[in-house]
Amino acid sequence: MTELTENGSVLAANIQRRIFMIKSTFSRRSVLGAGTGLALALALTACGGNVASNSAPSDGSKFPSGPVTLTIGAAPGGSTDLIGRALAENASSGLGAPIPVVNKPGANGALATKEVGGAKADGQTLVILNASLFAITPLAVSADEAVKIEDYEVITGISQDDYVLVTNASSGMKTMEQLTKAGKKFNFATTGVGTGSQLAQALLFKQAGIEGTDVPFDGGAPAMTALLGNQVDVATIQLAEAMPQIKAGKLNPVVVFSKERNQYLADTPTAIEAGYDVPVSQFRAVAAPKGTPEPVLEKLRAAFKAAFASDAYKAFNKQNLFTAAENDGAQVAKDWAADAAKFKELAQKYDVNLGGGK
Repeated sequence: MTELTENGSVLAANIQRRIFMIKSTFSRRSVLGAGTGLALALALTACGGNVASNSAPSDGSKFPSGPVTLTIGAAPGGSTDLIGRALAENASSGLGAPIPVVNKPGANGALATKEVGGAKADGQTLVILNASLFAITPLAVSADEAVKIEDYEVITGISQDDYVLVTNASSGMKTMEQLTKAGKKFNFATTGVGTGSQLAQALLFKQAGIEGTDVPFDGGAPAMTALLGNQVDVATIQLAEAMPQIKAGKLNPVVVFSKERNQYLADTPTAIEAGYDVPVSQFRAVAAPKGTPEPVLEKLRAAFKAAFASDAYKAFNKQNLFTAAENDGAQVAKDWAADAAKFKELAQKYDVNLGGGK
């Protein structure tokens, strides 16, 4: 510390001498600007400082420069967390760097997504995106709160995770026809405000002419617990969460909300097959901050593509009932924008209000 102080004193003295010499040559007005600039330049040089760029080298030659952080806007243990960790584990070797996962739950992933969007565009900070955040949440929040897909570099699509409408087996209701003829008002559980679960359930009941009260929970697990305890009549949750109870005979699958039948529940019809225009699935992708150089994005795409092809990752998808949706990033952004327009149109047509968004 003493040595640093002494060196700083010498530096200050040298700067003062230089300023004095300049003052003797130039006018007072000129010297003030030049002296201040010189003092700053000398101070920065002495400290070894420089103003860092906010972007990576355009050729991507120095990427990755260390661990590549993957941020997940959901709590540990859920579907988004599970698939993010599997992707990180299987892509790290191809990337040549570890990919640690950081969970930052809140606001259907909006908090984590916005934070990564403001990070340095060098590829060292990534985020898992949920399609519902861009295509459905805007229906439940104000315009200034909505997150826009065009503000990110979508690297690649990852998966499709389907929702299923389930009833308690003790109710005896197994079909949409039975629900529509029940002649009662239902309490229906969803996985939260602004989610695909809420939109799918609300659209279905509106189109079927079923009266119902939306009971949002913080995720699929508590929604399913409420259904099993007969605290609600029906629930719309993700298939992976419902499947163990379906196999155990405790829940009846009524319809799935994907455009085509789910490969893991092939005997259950889609809502579309049942006559309702409700094409709602949860898609996921991985993205980087806007402005990340193309060579860096190419390295990331190659690493994720290798992960998708690995036997371990394929086994993970099958075990967790995920359907691969490993589309090009540009196609993902296009598809999600189209879904957002479709959902907005349906919500307006059937007077569905998810929470007051415009």
